[in-house]
Amino acid sequence: MDETPLPPATGPWLLPDATPEVVAGQDWLRPHFADDRGVLRLHSHTFAFTLDGLRVLVDTGIGNGKERANPAWHDLDTDYLQRLTAAGFPPDSVDLVVLTHLHADHVGWNTRLADGAWVPTFPNARYVTSRTEREFWAGYDMEEARRHMFLDSVIPVEEAGLLDLVDVPAGGAAITPHLRLLPTPGHTPGHVAVELTTPGRTVLITGDCIHHPVQLARPAIGACVDIDPERSEASRRTLLGSLADTDTLVLGTHFAPPTAGRVVSHHGAYRLSPVNADAGRS
Repeated sequence: MDETPLPPATGPWLLPDATPEVVAGQDWLRPHFADDRGVLRLHSHTFAFTLDGLRVLVDTGIGNGKERANPAWHDLDTDYLQRLTAAGFPPDSVDLVVLTHLHADHVGWNTRLADGAWVPTFPNARYVTSRTEREFWAGYDMEEARRHMFLDSVIPVEEAGLLDLVDVPAGGAAITPHLRLLPTPGHTPGHVAVELTTPGRTVLITGDCIHHPVQLARPAIGACVDIDPERSEASRRTLLGSLADTDTLVLGTHFAPPTAGRVVSHHGAYRLSPVNADAGRS
């Protein structure tokens, strides 16, 4: 579910080492993931699907009406919930919400405004995130903007008794028989990728371990907001190595449409071979 495209200035801010020269050297990024000037295209996505008899949402995007320091995220007014409902996932029907990490553009639709208060958008769902992730932020000296985000998008879910913290060991954690959290720390300490398996198909949702396909060609390119850049790079390299030249379908949380693709070896690193997004629906 494509919540909103992000402005062109996002790329140079988020991935400063992905210069126009670096991007221009990767012809395969055009036309989907970069323009002819070497400007990256990024979006904000969430992923809705049915699996193991459950209606699942992975990450909840930026959200509407949230007071945010980033102007691209501030006070949005999109038709996201209407489109989610039209796709067959009305909020009351969602059973499971998986949060790859607790950043503002991944937890925003955790809540919605009702009668002047922030309440869980998916009141019948179990919200799941890594225990390491929540405990890290609990002990972190947050700046005002992040504290405000927790107050409007995380704390109300906790107070409603809906947030479930999960231990994620090195081998991953099974949330349902066919949905597994894979530890990919670095961007945040408890960051996870999400692996789905169905007969004949494996799907991997990246979260922010990989923000943009240019990082397949240059895994050393990190995000300016990575808490531990070296660990983030190591997680990215390990993940890409496990995905390369397999049939696993990769869905990038910030990849511009078509969003879905397969990782293939390319000139000593990797590239993304795009696949029609419909192929990623379970």
